[in-house]
Amino acid sequence: MADDTSSGYDPGFLGVAVPLPRPLGDTEIHELASLHFTVLLDPARRLAAVTAVNIDGASLQDLPRTGEWRLDPRVPARDQAGPELYAANDLDRGHLVRRRDPGWGDAAEARRATEATFFYTNAAPQASAFNQSKELWLGLEDHVLQYADSTDRRIAVFTAPVLAGDDPLYRGVRIPRRFFKVAAWVAADADGMPRLEASGFVLDQSELIDLREGVLATPRLGAFRTFQVPIADIEHLSGIDLGPLPAADVLPPLDRPADREVRGRDAWRPLRAAQDVHLG
Repeated sequence: MADDTSSGYDPGFLGVAVPLPRPLGDTEIHELASLHFTVLLDPARRLAAVTAVNIDGASLQDLPRTGEWRLDPRVPARDQAGPELYAANDLDRGHLVRRRDPGWGDAAEARRATEATFFYTNAAPQASAFNQSKELWLGLEDHVLQYADSTDRRIAVFTAPVLAGDDPLYRGVRIPRRFFKVAAWVAADADGMPRLEASGFVLDQSELIDLREGVLATPRLGAFRTFQVPIADIEHLSGIDLGPLPAADVLPPLDRPADREVRGRDAWRPLRAAQDVHLG
């Protein structure tokens, strides 16, 4: 599906190999490459299984918002959650690859990349209650990008809904209760050699999704919660093979329980502000 202007996620972008994450097992996916990013679409769920974007902070373009949400012509409409999911309710079309992230290079290149983020294959349903936690979630990449200046501001970010089998069904689509984000960059070790580092996050909107009456309802504000989470937990939770990223996690070992049975939300680091994020 790719061409020379839509080469997709580059696994060598950071200078060390970070393969494109993929679902474990034999899940059917559509690989959709766009300029500077790739979406792996799960046609059974009609949502992305995972997205991956290269961000070159040194050449990011600050462009006005252009582009309109549209179906991705590269896959059948039945395989993607389109406008009917978001009509007349409290669901937002949440960008997985953020609009600005692939918008680097010259101005024309950046505009093509940002407009490609408006395919429904890059959207996921998120409750529309905006609060501090949601703002923090959206700002995590900016915070990590600023921290990773030793790599000439290059970063790779992987974002997806957690596609659980018991997610609530709404208009034929199971609404994800959680989303994950993993950011990766390269730092120099004590000998000046490049070392992969990464940090993982989970947004939980479980308390905002209420379908008991057959319609979507959003309870109180403040129910969005954002956590810094061991990347190994994200891999286990999502069923996505994250390759070298769990071993590159900067979260201190004391925050990474060894017993898989005791892991979970109670063991995760809740975030209230960007300053709460541990980046080594």
